[in-house]
Amino acid sequence: QVQLVESGGGLVHAGGSLTLSCTASMPTLSRTSMAWFRQAAGKERDFVAAIAWSAGVTKYANSVKGRFTISRDNAENKVYLKMNSLKLEDAAVYYCALDPAGGLGMRVGHYDYWGQGTQVTVST
Repeated sequence: QVQLVESGGGLVHAGGSLTLSCTASMPTLSRTSMAWFRQAAGKERDFVAAIAWSAGVTKYANSVKGRFTISRDNAENKVYLKMNSLKLEDAAVYYCALDPAGGLGMRVGHYDYWGQGTQVTVST
């Protein structure tokens, strides 16, 4: 059973930065892709960013391009989301997800495994 555990959420002022981490408990992340989604209160869960096994291939939602950076450390079974220039609208619960098939889907249904989420709050 794969488990994903997120960390790094918290309260940050608008314009500030925060880095989220996700640790996957599985023997290897070979050929998997990993992603971050977010869900604001009362809204659907939206795609934020995804990264392929090779780490050279990434995909971002338009709303975070140029501000967020996804990266991964396959040796440590971790994926990160570096968030800069945070805006009020970035506030949400952020979820880590894993696709064993290695795709870079932008839909919730593409991912088989999910973490419990970590709250990001952005204040003025």
